[in-house]
Amino acid sequence: MGTVYLSHTRGGQPVAFKVIRREYGQDPEFRRRFEHEVQAARRVQGYHLVPVVDHDTAGPLPWIASAFVPGLSLADALAAYGPLPLPAVFQLIGCTARALGSIHGADVVHRDLKPANILLGSTGPYVIDFGIARAADVTQLTRSGGVIGTPQYMSPEQALGERVTAAADVFSLGLIAAVAATGRHPYGEGGATALAVRIANTERTAPDLSGYPAPLRPLLERTLAADPAARITTDELAVLSERAAGRALRAFDGWLPAPLMERIAHREAAAARPPEPTTTSAAAPPTEPDAHWSGQPTVSAPPRPVTPPS
Repeated sequence: MGTVYLSHTRGGQPVAFKVIRREYGQDPEFRRRFEHEVQAARRVQGYHLVPVVDHDTAGPLPWIASAFVPGLSLADALAAYGPLPLPAVFQLIGCTARALGSIHGADVVHRDLKPANILLGSTGPYVIDFGIARAADVTQLTRSGGVIGTPQYMSPEQALGERVTAAADVFSLGLIAAVAATGRHPYGEGGATALAVRIANTERTAPDLSGYPAPLRPLLERTLAADPAARITTDELAVLSERAAGRALRAFDGWLPAPLMERIAHREAAAARPPEPTTTSAAAPPTEPDAHWSGQPTVSAPPRPVTPPS
């Protein structure tokens, strides 16, 4: 939905600065929904959430700024280091379930929960981009056949275009648990579209969970139920995960493998460096040099790519 830059507040606090894609920004209905969804997201409070700190929907291109977590996305961690140990998976899922509980408590549904939207930090996992995908559901892009969300991590009801509730995020979290623990998707191999078709037909083609570790299977069975009403709640999921992890959910001393923790520590150190001095009060991202940038009470330093040096 946009391009993310690393910027800083006037006080030097790093923020993730997302500029919405032009094709969305030019849709009046998207702007209206985006404003509504961002306002809802700003009401969400809780652990393991990356809060929204500022936004603008009136300028040529809408943007949203959130606190910056200098960790590694779960997607990048899995690609670089492989599956996580089971205790770390349970801790990851339990903390994410707590975050989802806070999101749902504010009447927001994430709708695009996936490994790329979970950041791993030294103080646990953090959920990002919650609630924003809904703003794009009524744009011309979706009316002409586009899909908002990530097909291989959708719930059956979302893949079928049916009403999406908090239970959809629970299903997505179950898929994430399976992939984080083994690297294998519960619906088999293939591209995103093929997996989405199998998910949509899950009542006839239920996922084969026999190859997953025995301690993980009860969690997968209760999150991946075809009927949304039959899925475990986020509170129950957090309790189940903590029990299976064998440690408190928020005990993060050495919660991830050492190489991954070292990589995260390196990123945190890089992000802690103060921004370079600048004479510019606010700068448009380099991809939009002709934009008239307005309404930026928080961001003061020119944006730079969001990923710190590895």
